[in-house]
Parts: sequence; structure tokens; C-alpha cells
Amino acid sequence: MFDSHCHLDFAVFDTDREQLMERAIKQGLTGLIIPGTQAQRWQQQIQLCEQLNQQFSPDFNCYFALGLHPYFAKPESLAQLTELETALQQYKSNVVALGEIGLDQAIEVPVNLQTQLFSEQLQLAKQFKLPVILHHRKSHHLLMQHIKARQFNYGGIIHAFSGSYQQAKAYIDEGFMLGIGGTITYPRAAKTRETVTKLPLDVLVLETDAPDMPINGRQGQRNSPEYLINIAKSLAELQNRSVENVIELTSENVGRALRLN
Repeated sequence: MFDSHCHLDFAVFDTDREQLMERAIKQGLTGLIIPGTQAQRWQQQIQLCEQLNQQFSPDFNCYFALGLHPYFAKPESLAQLTELETALQQYKSNVVALGEIGLDQAIEVPVNLQTQLFSEQLQLAKQFKLPVILHHRKSHHLLMQHIKARQFNYGGIIHAFSGSYQQAKAYIDEGFMLGIGGTITYPRAAKTRETVTKLPLDVLVLETDAPDMPINGRQGQRNSPEYLINIAKSLAELQNRSVENVIELTSENVGRALRLN
């Protein structure tokens, strides 16, 4: 079972990170991606991945992506693109994707700043031949414009996908996998749940987005990779498959999306 998006480096996990990872691995967690958000956190991510791999190998593998998240974008973030390029070069044998990057029209960061930062990072991903982990909110059409304009064809994962079947198909046609998280555990998320029933399993990956996006029944509480099994069970129910089949195929899908093999 593979968590394709988990901010395990965040401080909210500092007091019990090891214990929750032990619980998650006992439940069948075999892999996890820690996406990048801010330049000052990259080293912490990398060190955490190394530590987890030493501690839990060979039953578990931690991977990292590097990127500048739109939520934290400031004018000085543009100057950090050089720092990002240097880090990608330095860790090119270990970094599995450029992310978490994207566009978010529900935050106060100016869209023109987000757009410039996203476009430049997409170009870096192309330069290093890396897949991307894409963040979106009210921005599907804008992301697609940039993917096409940059002629970006290294694919990746659309994090926390919650759009329509048509939006899903557009991403799939561009070579992307769709990240399916805690949203599908909520009966009220009818549109997303209906879309997921129509999609082939070979384009879906599981994710928690921990500590965010808590599953149904744990609203307002810290999310954790130990709850990935609940998302797998919901996806199995929606797709009328066994949980074992969902876990096996979605784990393989992460490997294909991020070229882990």
C-alpha cells in the first residue's frame, strides 16, 4: 500500500512520527512520497526519508519530491528557482518528482506570481525529465493550458483530484495519474465518488495528504498515513473490487507514474 502524497516532515508529527509509522507499516504501508513545499524544508525532507529508509527497510521505502508550493509563494520565491535547480541537480539520482507545484485560485497569493512560479518549475521538470506532482484549486483549465503550452510530456500525479470525468480524462490524456484521497470517504462528495466509479483503476493512486484531508469520521483531526487503508477500502467499494486488488494496482501505478522501478 503506497501513500503517494504525505507531508510527514511537518512539525505536527514530531512527537509521535516513529510510532504512527510503525502502525501504518503493520497495516501494510510499503511506500510513501514526501512532496516539497518550501526551500527551507527540503533538507529536512531528504534527511527524514533517509532516516525512515534506514529504520524500516526492506519492508518500506520513502521517496521525496522537491518544489515550491503556491500557498507559500512570495516575490522572493522566484529567486529560489535557482536554488531548486541546484537541488535537483544535486539529488538527481534520488528525487522522484518536482512538486508540490501548481495553481490555487482560493488563496490570497496573486495569481500572476503563482503562474510565473508554476511555469518556471514546469520548465525545470522538463529540463530534468521529471514527472510533477500538481496542486490545483479552481484551476484545472489553467494547469492544462500550461501543460500544453510547455509541451510537457513527463506526466506525474494530479494531487487530491476531485473534478469531473471530463477533467479527469483531460489529465489522463496528458499522461497523468489521479491522486485519490480522503474525499471519497465522505458520502456527501457525490460528484467525486461518481467520477471515481467511471475511471479505470490503472490511472489512480492512493494518497492521504496528511496531516490534511482527514477521512470521514475524523473531521478536524490530524490525518496520518495509518488511515490510507480506509481510503483503499472506499475505493474498492466504489470500483466493486477487492481491497487487495486496489492496493496492489494503485501501488504499481505510483511506480509507473514516478518511474520508481
